[in-house]
Parts: sequence; C-alpha cells; structure tokens
Amino acid sequence: MTMPARGLASAHFAHNSCRVGKGLHKHTFAPLGLLLSSSIGEEGAKGMLGSSVRTLRRLRCCNNSSSLLLLGRDCGRNGINVSKRKVLPLCCNGESSIGIFDIGKRQSSIQRWHVVRSKRSLHTETDAYLAIELALDSVVKIFTVSSSPNYFLPWQNKSQRETMGSGFVIPGKKILTNAHVVADHTFVLVRKHGSPTKYRAEVLAVGHECDLAILVVETQEFWEGVNFLELGDIPFLQEAVAVVGYPQGGDNISVTKGVVSRVEPTQYVHGATQLMAIQIDAAINPGNSGGPAIMGNKVAGVAFQNLSGAENIGYIIPVPVIKHFVAGVEESGKYVGFCSMGLSCQPTENVQLRNHFKMQPQMTGVLVSKINPLSDAHRVLKKDDIILEFDGVPIANDGTVPFRNRERITFDHLVSMKKPNETALVKVLRNGEEHAFTITLRPLQPLVPVHQFDKLPSYYIFAGLVFVPLTQPYLHEYGEDWYNASPRRLCERALRELPKRAGEQLVILSQVLMDDINAGYERLAELQVKKVNGIEIQNLKHLCQLVENCSTGSLRFDLDDDRVVALNFESARTATSRILERHRIPSRMSGDLVREQNDLEID
Repeated sequence: MTMPARGLASAHFAHNSCRVGKGLHKHTFAPLGLLLSSSIGEEGAKGMLGSSVRTLRRLRCCNNSSSLLLLGRDCGRNGINVSKRKVLPLCCNGESSIGIFDIGKRQSSIQRWHVVRSKRSLHTETDAYLAIELALDSVVKIFTVSSSPNYFLPWQNKSQRETMGSGFVIPGKKILTNAHVVADHTFVLVRKHGSPTKYRAEVLAVGHECDLAILVVETQEFWEGVNFLELGDIPFLQEAVAVVGYPQGGDNISVTKGVVSRVEPTQYVHGATQLMAIQIDAAINPGNSGGPAIMGNKVAGVAFQNLSGAENIGYIIPVPVIKHFVAGVEESGKYVGFCSMGLSCQPTENVQLRNHFKMQPQMTGVLVSKINPLSDAHRVLKKDDIILEFDGVPIANDGTVPFRNRERITFDHLVSMKKPNETALVKVLRNGEEHAFTITLRPLQPLVPVHQFDKLPSYYIFAGLVFVPLTQPYLHEYGEDWYNASPRRLCERALRELPKRAGEQLVILSQVLMDDINAGYERLAELQVKKVNGIEIQNLKHLCQLVENCSTGSLRFDLDDDRVVALNFESARTATSRILERHRIPSRMSGDLVREQNDLEID
C-alpha cells in the first residue's frame, strides 16, 4: 500500500480546472547531472583549452555526437599555448574517438559546427512540422460536463462543471484520452481541428488507475477525413518528442517540443498508483491532457500531468501502459485493471539484514514484510521470505531489475504488465533454502477504495444515523490537508489495513441527522460500526440487511471505542420517514442497496 505524504501532492493534472489528487507522495527528483554539448564554439574551445589535460580527460559527452577538442602549439594573439600536442579520448555512447586539430584550422572547425547545428535545428523543425501534419487530422478537443458526488451528503451531487481536454484517434474508430478528462462525466462532446461542429461522444471504457479512457462517436460524419495515429515504442533518453493538444490560452491546436529526461515508475495522481511514466521537458499545461506525444510519425505516449513547483517538467503515459489498457478493453469489452502480487516488500541493502536471512554473497532480492490475504501470493509466500527472481529476472537489493541500456526499473513494472490471471514463476529464499513458486496474478482492491469515480456513493439512513463505507474520497472532503484534518483513526485504517475477506468494507457512522429519537448520539459520528445486535458486520449491505430484518424490539449498534447506540426498532423506523422528509432526502438507502433489497425480495 502506498503511503501518502502529509500535505499537498506535487504532481498536477494537465487538465483544464483539474486539481491535484489529495494526499499523494511529494516526489523529490535527483538532478540529471552535467550534460556536455556535442559541439563547442570558439569561446567554448578557449575555455576548454584553458583547463588542464587531466581535467579534460574526465569529461564525457552525453549525446549522440563526438565532442571536438581544439589543440595546437600556439594560438597567437589569443594568448593560449599548449607546449606539446595531446591526444585525448572523446567518448560517444561508449565508443572512443581520437582527434588532433591545429588551432590554425580552428575557423573551419567552427564552421563545420555551425553546419551541424543548422542540420539539427532543421531536423527538429521537420519533426515539429510532421507532428503538426499528423495531428491536424487526428487530435480532437474534448468538452466534458461532469458532476462529482458529495460524500458528506451522499444522496446528492455537487454542482456541475465544464472542463476541456485533448484526445486522438486510434485504430478501430476510437478516441484515446485521459480518464480524468471524462471522470464523473454527464455529457461529453468532441470537435475536430478546423471544424465548428461538436459531436456527441460516449465513454466506452475508463481505466482510472492508468488514467486512460476510450471514447466512441456514433455519428459517421465525424469520421470523414479523420486519420488514426499508430503507437510506437518507449523513447530513449534525450530523444525529441512533440506534445500536441489544446492547452489553455487559446482555442486552436498547440504543439510544444521537448526531450525525454527520465523513464521510471511514477505516481499517477488521478489513480494514486505507481506505473511507468516518461518525464519530458516539454510544457504540459491544463488542456493538454489526453493529447499525444509524437516521436517521428508515431505516438510515444499520452500527456497527463506535470510537476508543480518546477518549470517544464511534464509526464506522459508510455506505450506499454497504453497497449495493456487497450488490449484489455478489446479482449473483454471493459477495463480489466493492472495486476498486483499483493506484497509489501523491504529492500535488503543492509549487509547485516542479508546475513540475518542467510543470503549468500551472490544473492540479491527483497524482503516480504506484508501479504494481502486476498492475493494468490498469500497461499504460497510467507512473511520474511526473500524474493530473489521474478520470471527468471534477478531482483536487486533495492528492488530494481535491468531495463534497457544501463537503466533500471522497479520489479513492480514486470508485475503490472502481466495480464489478469497470468502466472509468474517466483524464486524465493526461505530459511536459507531456495524455492520456486508459481503465483497467479490479478488486480487487487484495497480495503478502503482510493477513488470512486463514475459511481454514486453508497449510504444507508436509519433513525437519522447515516452509515457509509469508508473511502479515501470521503476523507478528501475534509479539504486539501485531509491527512491532518480527517479523523486520525479512520485515516490510519484507510492507509494501512488490508482486507481479510472478499467484499469487506469499513462502515462508519458519518453523521447524525438530529431528531428526538437520536438525541445524545450526535457526538458518536465518525466512528466505525463493528456489530449490529451482536453480529459482526462485513459491509454496508450486510448492515442494511441486519437492520431491515431485525426481529427484536431493540436495535443495538456497537461502535469503535466501545461506544453503543441503542434504539427502539419500531419507533426508529417511524422516525426515519419523518427525518427523510425534513431533510428532503429521496430515499433511505442508495440505489445499489435498493437493488439488493429488491433481489432479496424476489428470491
């Protein structure tokens, strides 16, 4: 379970009028290090010649072209002198080049540098123009009307709001965009570039964990002259990308250029999950959400958030995550989710810790500290096991695995890319002996849901007592600083407790709608409900059934902190109707509980 940091999150949606998800990690990023230009001008050459040869030997080029060092016996009037010729190794992607140049030929070298720079500029401009040409017939502007629930008053919604985002066409006459662009939507319209007409769109599938959604437009007129974009590969570091979309500040399409700075698992603000993301230095502003990041003539990712407090640090969803989402929708017709092993692991970087668990010097792995009882791993793994390998890939002591050329990534990425119900071979060290287990992977839900988009909250009202399941969106109603403002006990349980059985919920008494029947109980709000008439409750549906089917004259609720609520059942049922009418509440229970009650009556 990911623990939120106190205070505000650091990442922002690149979406018009969207705010940061509450209670998420505030990331701290290490600097990228010193990047040396592949070509140097005349003044740069003078500065480098002024350095000692020993210092110059330490410098390495970080891009795809060789660095040029200008060395000579005499620089004339510039006053620079090198007593003897030196041959210096010049690194370019691990290869060595050797160059000796006379200062007398300095001018021609500088001219060649200008030619190379001009060619690069021309290449970059060509990529930008190509991105624009591709985008004109593919990228659309999305207009969303949404209305999110009020978790303190779960029988009503908050006022509707209008937001805008971007999207692009993919094969199969589908539009790909961000989930937060259409979250809690009530009405969605799309508009092509250069068209004054807006077309009604329907949301086919939404993956809030990966912040992706697929829209479809039934009107055939919309698809005339529309081209789809193809998905490419994960770009390498320093590769150029062009982000296309409809950011704030204007109504027309916009293209911003940048390069890839980092590829690693990152906190997705919308879904509060850790998935692979690509960091770029192109501007991603509100309204850019859902727009493609184009590299060459293919899509390298989908723009979705940026980093607050930093300049030009944006994030795009990479192609593997997109393909996993799209493939799941095509195979099952709905969003299937991302798999999890249901483990909480600790790094084993400390030598004493490795010795304690009998790890040999050549062994590396991570320590299992907690296992979700609903996961298949709970069947075969144990606390204090050391996971050495996942599907034959060795896991380092810091929990990372090899990724591309001298890059590393957390092994959670290997798990998340598995399809639901796929198996994985896990090599484990237990009590000094190695074992191999086959584990079935599938998406797992936490005890307290992290988000509740696109669904109405559940509630049950009896005698003015409002019962709801505990969710993080409920805690978010306490404001931006919900981690400190919400009830401490509820917050800790929401972030740490694991479910013991399928369908389990933490049910709380959220508030008391005052009446003579419940006078004196108003101070018991925000406590968890443990039992009804001595029976331990499993979820809100179970509580509703126990109350509705009560056959005794007295009804007792056992709450957290050993508090008790006792009511006369017949008097309380009569008072419920009176309280609902006074507060203009249409029903004593939410729609999902009404359907459950109807099904029980039919049975």
